[in-house]
Amino acid sequence: MPPMKLAIIGGGPSAFYVASRLLSLVKADSTNPPLRIHMFDRLWAPHGLVRYGVAPDHPEVKNCTHKFDTAAADPRLKFFGNVNIGSSSTPSPIPHTLNLSLTSILTNYTHLLFATGCTLPTLHPFLPPSPYCLPALSLVHWYTQHPSAPPPPPLERTTHISLIGNGNVSLDVARMLLTPPSVLEKYDVPRPVLDVLNRSQVRHVSIFGRRGPLEAAFTAKELRELTNLPDAAMVPIREDVLDVKETTRQQGRILQLLRKGSKNMFGMTQKTWSLDFYRSPMGLVLPDEERGMAKLSLAHTKVDQETGRAVPTGETEEVETSLVVTSLGFRSEPSAPFYDSDLEHLRTMPGGRVIDVGDGNKEVKNVYASGWAATGAKGVLAATMMNAYGVADAILSDWLPGYQEVHTAMTPEGAGTDNVNLSQQREVMNPKPDLENVPAEVQDGLKDGVVTQYEDWKKVNEEEIRRGEGCAKERERMGWEEARVFLKRI
Repeated sequence: MPPMKLAIIGGGPSAFYVASRLLSLVKADSTNPPLRIHMFDRLWAPHGLVRYGVAPDHPEVKNCTHKFDTAAADPRLKFFGNVNIGSSSTPSPIPHTLNLSLTSILTNYTHLLFATGCTLPTLHPFLPPSPYCLPALSLVHWYTQHPSAPPPPPLERTTHISLIGNGNVSLDVARMLLTPPSVLEKYDVPRPVLDVLNRSQVRHVSIFGRRGPLEAAFTAKELRELTNLPDAAMVPIREDVLDVKETTRQQGRILQLLRKGSKNMFGMTQKTWSLDFYRSPMGLVLPDEERGMAKLSLAHTKVDQETGRAVPTGETEEVETSLVVTSLGFRSEPSAPFYDSDLEHLRTMPGGRVIDVGDGNKEVKNVYASGWAATGAKGVLAATMMNAYGVADAILSDWLPGYQEVHTAMTPEGAGTDNVNLSQQREVMNPKPDLENVPAEVQDGLKDGVVTQYEDWKKVNEEEIRRGEGCAKERERMGWEEARVFLKRI
């Protein structure tokens, strides 16, 4: 069999899970054809959402990086960070990256995996971004020191925050804003973030959801953490809102927590938070010279029992707020190759096999997608792992005759063979590239210190942990410029 030289675009959990499974199933011995994996990420540090998305006070979620370290130790896998795959017409959102064309990937590799995730926030049509309305992703990127470097929120003049959407990300943001910095400082929270949190004037966080408690997207674990905050109390929810019959164990646990309320009695703390169900935004009136607060217009809603959708009741209200934060999910970048605008991510067949909707719905031979790039932004890390393993098995079954594909992948929305042109495959990869060659642009980037490798990350990781030990915290993070200077010095 010919060798496989796989390019992976993306360096997050899905990418590493696919690489790990391939490396573990294809042993580096004479019984198997050669395998090489080159992983490219526009972020200078690996691990994607694990480093730049997981809430700092959830360090246990980051334990998966030990498995990623094991995969990276295999010499057949090479990581190239700070490399943006794209075109000159779609520049990288991170200015210091090395730009590499997709054509360079197609000509240097036999196989390609998109593990690019969903990097853009879904915006609300009635709440355009402004200084008074931010996507939750901006706050997450701020408190994780993401290389896109969004500015800090104006917490020193913010007393009331309205979160739109009640998934886990919303509850993460609320918890970060309401937890005392003295509690957060032992975790992986950068010092500049702690400085802003120490100046915060936030006194209340409203979390609005368009449907009811049975339809809430947060988990019982996230809700329990919010109810146990040391210096904040939950506004009690009206009994009629909670007078519903659960149908699952998860719903039962959530209702029990909502009825119990927070450990601190409402009225006994300076900071409060509320879960406001059956509310849907209609618009935001920005402050003027006479009014220091914005006005958020909300429609009261109910759940249509036939469709499960939120429908307006005709009643409305206005809420004065300092800042609106929308947390409505994520989507892939429309400029991504093989992007499907109807799905807002790549269209795939079972096994993550990519379909080119722009070329007669043909399967693109030896091109795959995994994780959120294929499924949309849904599921936790365990679901991402299972999806990645299924895609890895599909890659192997297409490459090695007789390999039994195991269908462990979470089926992406739109996956299937309906309307797919199965009579033809589009061929875009190079069947016989140089097995060890790295694109010339990347080689130059390595020489110039612009492109990082996994060995660089290991050194930065050790230094971040060492710096953290000096101030009794998990780590003290470096940004790109600091990391670049550090790597030049050692």
